[in-house]
Amino acid sequence: MEQIAESELILNSRGALYHLDLLPEELATTIITVGDPDRVRAVSKHFDKVELLRQHREFVTHTGYIGNKRISVVSTGIGTDNIDIVFNELDALANIDLKTRTVKEHPVSLDIIRLGTSGSLQADIPVDSFVVSTHGLGLDNLLPFYVYENTREERDMLESFATDVTLVEGSVNPYLVAASERLSAEFTNGFHKGITVTCPGFYAPQGRVLRGALANPQLIDDLTSFGYDAHRITNFEMETSGIYGMGRVFGHHCLSISAIVANRIAKEFSKDGGAAVERLIAEALQIIAVIP
Repeated sequence: MEQIAESELILNSRGALYHLDLLPEELATTIITVGDPDRVRAVSKHFDKVELLRQHREFVTHTGYIGNKRISVVSTGIGTDNIDIVFNELDALANIDLKTRTVKEHPVSLDIIRLGTSGSLQADIPVDSFVVSTHGLGLDNLLPFYVYENTREERDMLESFATDVTLVEGSVNPYLVAASERLSAEFTNGFHKGITVTCPGFYAPQGRVLRGALANPQLIDDLTSFGYDAHRITNFEMETSGIYGMGRVFGHHCLSISAIVANRIAKEFSKDGGAAVERLIAEALQIIAVIP
């Protein structure tokens, strides 16, 4: 088996992955990702036992237990550029022998669930509600750097999107990847479901205007009106498509769940987004703790 060079698989002085500062035994096979480093503690405070607290840069990891279920919580920071870093290193911890720098013979599939915030693109999905992303539709350009395969439904849905939604020429190469059906099936009552668009920024890419004029002022309307069979775009944010795409590349089971803190159609923002996120964490952990 060919060794991975030191310049490609970068380890720190204790032999841990460079950005996450984690060793394989410090990571559970069920992982919750959050964007905000402070949100890691908001999740781990629900643990019955915490065995690891680790931080390097914006990447904070807590590993512990709810009952007999071992769970790691990892902060990613904002954006799919950070998702690229985090998912490569999570996969390396599971599937590369760090001592020999070789890929393990039998790959491990991780369960990775994002708990984050998002903006609704439908009037009937109000602030403080929860959305499970059936698909991640990327306007961020991360996944075209990797080799991956789409299903026939994903290809057809993406082709329909390219026909119906006008994007500025040269701005993006959209991609679309579905969630893990096994994980998605666990989150039903009280959760909206739909396509989540992942944007490469918070302002103009999400149709916000402060002083910079929009190159594509129709984008939000086009996203809201898009439909394919029973699917519609429900929300947008900045990580989901990268999570689903990297999960497809590495063979992990991924799901993204968002607390809606803004409704872009009704022009409303949550009066207490923190409380909505706390409620999402508590409800999601009850489900995650019993997933086989």
